[in-house]
Amino acid sequence: MSETLINEHPQERWHPFTRTAFRFAFVYLLLYNLPFPLTALPYIQKAAEFYNSFWTWLVPRIARTALNRDVPSVFNGSGDRTFDYLLVACLLLIALVITIIWTLFDRKRLCYPTLYRWLNLYVRFSLGTAMIGYGAFKVISSQFPAPTLDRLMQSYGESSPMGLLWTFMGASEAYTMFVGFAEMISGILLFPRKTTTLGALMSIGVLSNVVALNFSYDVPVKLYSSHLLAMAIFLLLPDVRRLVNFFILNRPAECARVQPLFRRPLWHRGALVLASLFVITVVGTSLYQSYDQRRLFTGQRSPLYGVWEVEEFSLGQSTATASAPRWRRMIFDSPRRVAVQTTEVLERYGSQLDQDKRTLTLRKRDDPGWNTVLTYEQVSPDVITFAGALNGSEMTARLRRTDERKFLLTDRGFHWINEFPFNR
Repeated sequence: MSETLINEHPQERWHPFTRTAFRFAFVYLLLYNLPFPLTALPYIQKAAEFYNSFWTWLVPRIARTALNRDVPSVFNGSGDRTFDYLLVACLLLIALVITIIWTLFDRKRLCYPTLYRWLNLYVRFSLGTAMIGYGAFKVISSQFPAPTLDRLMQSYGESSPMGLLWTFMGASEAYTMFVGFAEMISGILLFPRKTTTLGALMSIGVLSNVVALNFSYDVPVKLYSSHLLAMAIFLLLPDVRRLVNFFILNRPAECARVQPLFRRPLWHRGALVLASLFVITVVGTSLYQSYDQRRLFTGQRSPLYGVWEVEEFSLGQSTATASAPRWRRMIFDSPRRVAVQTTEVLERYGSQLDQDKRTLTLRKRDDPGWNTVLTYEQVSPDVITFAGALNGSEMTARLRRTDERKFLLTDRGFHWINEFPFNR
């Protein structure tokens, strides 16, 4: 694991373009992947915050100076913020400047075989760790949980492209696990030097699909997934000629020459042990984190779990009946979320249910300053009333829990034999 496969002889003269491209790739890939491997190891992850805090300090100031606008640096789950694009632009500019300086002061060097082997090792471990992490969160389905009640009650037309993708993945745990195993296996194969080419090929196949989904369904991980795909391609570049000869031109493919990182056997064995421990730690930590997230966020249900149909609803001076309510139903699933379905849309609220005070606090996800507190009374196990201020008017509502319904998406199941297509 401490060695890498190369096709070039150490004394071979690289093309000037190859030397310049390598200098740029070396600087950019190093800057982009830092502070890895600190971020991958438990108990020392906080050390990585110093590097990240530098960029969260610098990029907003560059934005104010160059663009005359404020760019928040607080992470909110999106990897395609203005901050992220500016950060990549900064890294590209820094890499370009260093490449120019490096080229001017190092024009006599013919090649960088040792430096390439170290960069190859760093990219392999960085990409492999990312692939294992993403795969673990699918093998133990925590990234794509099963569709919730409010998601199942929502129409296709009201869902966002990303929401539809999450529903599609979450509806089949078996498919999600299959994708997760493909990601984990391709990541693990990147660590041993003898399987790096196979791991890079698998990673390119898996990541091409991931990038296509992110772009096609507007998932805000386009920048990161594209970088992962670029790193997999970078690892495969030295073997392109051999692969073309074997798969396309039907020619003999020469064996790749192995050049060790360490000449001393003791150092080589020590590096092999450290690398093996690193892989075991990454796999174990990723699987445990996925399991812990699944345990915390799945299986928890609101005390009012179910679909509640509105029988009576009044808001201010207007009154609505069950036949034409302002609110059609309330859907309780997660303890921290409530969905309200009107005659037009389904809107989700962040919620906090206090059973002792008999209150339900609602917060809009897209408007942190909006909130309201409703009092409720559970008249019977299947009847509940709400009262309180809603958008400046007094609201009262009476709801009845409906029988637990079946959803075709989750209850259709698997069938070996289908006499006719069941496409609805």
